[in-house]
Amino acid sequence: MFDLHGYLPFILQGCALTLAVALLSLLLAVVLGLAGAAAGLSPWRCARSVAAVYTTLIRGIPDLVLMMLIFFGGQMLINRLGDRLGWGYVDVDPFAAGVLTIGFIFGAYMSETFRGAILAVPRGEIEAGQAFGMSSRQVFRHITLPASLRHALPGLGNNWLVLVKTTALVSVIGLQDMLYKAGQAGAATREPFSFYLAVALLFLLIASLSELVLQRLARRFGAGVRRS
Repeated sequence: MFDLHGYLPFILQGCALTLAVALLSLLLAVVLGLAGAAAGLSPWRCARSVAAVYTTLIRGIPDLVLMMLIFFGGQMLINRLGDRLGWGYVDVDPFAAGVLTIGFIFGAYMSETFRGAILAVPRGEIEAGQAFGMSSRQVFRHITLPASLRHALPGLGNNWLVLVKTTALVSVIGLQDMLYKAGQAGAATREPFSFYLAVALLFLLIASLSELVLQRLARRFGAGVRRS
């Protein structure tokens, strides 16, 4: 049994911060993903082009590089603008930079997930709703959205699990998440293995609990669906 030398509450504080980053990033990613899916399915060529460029950039640039660009590049841009407007020095918050970066990254993956889920809804179901006199909004709310959520759930769950692991990157910009705190505790005690192992187990616990929640959601959205 490894000894954390009383640093467990210290690590758990970082774990709470990691979860906060993950949840806020997920919220932003879902919003961007829905917007990206709408743009990708839009009849306007300009909107489809913007969505294609967005997903291409995210797939081609490593997450760590994007983190550095947004944190350091964003800070330079804001302060150059501030110099022209007479503001004082602005220090970009690592928490905000981490959430924006991870949300921006996974918004691209979510957009492909939602786009595929919407396309997977049988056209006959939509036409049946229209035949019953439903408006486009009613068809989307009562038919397209519930059916697409069922199709999107596996991809959404996978993206969430990867997103949680990606939060470890925020330690490189100075945010005191549990990986950052594990590094501090390991340096103080000269036993880094114990603390990094604890962080690995906490990530595994988050992933396991997430799997249970995702299974319950899958059963709920799959209720009444005929399976082959």
